[in-house]
Amino acid sequence: MKKLVVLFAAMTFLAAFTLIGCNQSQESPKPAAAPAPEKGASGAPVASEAPASLPPPIASQAPPDVIAMPDTDDVYAAPDIDADLFFWNGWWWRLWEGQWYRSHYYNQGWGYYTNVPSFYFDVDPGWRGYYRDHNWNGHRWNYERIPDQRLQQNWKSWHNDRHWERQGTWGVQSYQPRSQQQRQVLRQQRQQQYQQRPEVKQHQPQRQPQQKVQQPQRQEQRPQAQKPQGQPQRQPQQRVQQPQRQEQRPQAQQPQHAQPQAKPEGREEEHRK
Repeated sequence: MKKLVVLFAAMTFLAAFTLIGCNQSQESPKPAAAPAPEKGASGAPVASEAPASLPPPIASQAPPDVIAMPDTDDVYAAPDIDADLFFWNGWWWRLWEGQWYRSHYYNQGWGYYTNVPSFYFDVDPGWRGYYRDHNWNGHRWNYERIPDQRLQQNWKSWHNDRHWERQGTWGVQSYQPRSQQQRQVLRQQRQQQYQQRPEVKQHQPQRQPQQKVQQPQRQEQRPQAQKPQGQPQRQPQQRVQQPQRQEQRPQAQQPQHAQPQAKPEGREEEHRK
């Protein structure tokens, strides 16, 4: 009797264990499928492309001081940095190997910029020599070194008020700013000089010579006078030959001789009597 009870209990336990195992296998979650790659409009996977190379970091532990460049719209240059480093419109700009990069930080986070920034051709290429000599085109240049903290706090208000041009003419003594026409002429000259740099020319697309296509010669046709619309076209009138009239000369009328009138017979007989 005890053996039957033990056997029954063992079978019950085994059945319960089997049932629990089946439920767990059914309720266990399946592994999540890998997310599909993002696709563009053409159906191909989108890949983030980065420039082939970025400029090396600037060897400066602190943001550099800058100076306001004369005859520009609030362009600041970093004279203590050997590289061409500028600040304009809230961005740091850097020219490296003929290409332009910009960032909100002076030494990192550079992003490739496809075009030449519009401010660059306002900057005089000889500004470093003028800075060293304290002389700007024959005028004493008492430039002001601006720390980065002051620059970040005031560059917007300086731009709106035209601070450097109106109040101090960028520190140049007895200086008359150039007119817009003069600045435009200088911009065009500097742009041509910039495009002739070897490091810039290597990034310019080469233009293939265009083959001249001979066009068939067109015979010149004289334009015909257009007749006003709405009026019937007149056909050329044919000349009708009229018969020639022979001139008839008037004939001279011959004089008519008066014939003697016959006398009445009655009177002749009376005369004879």
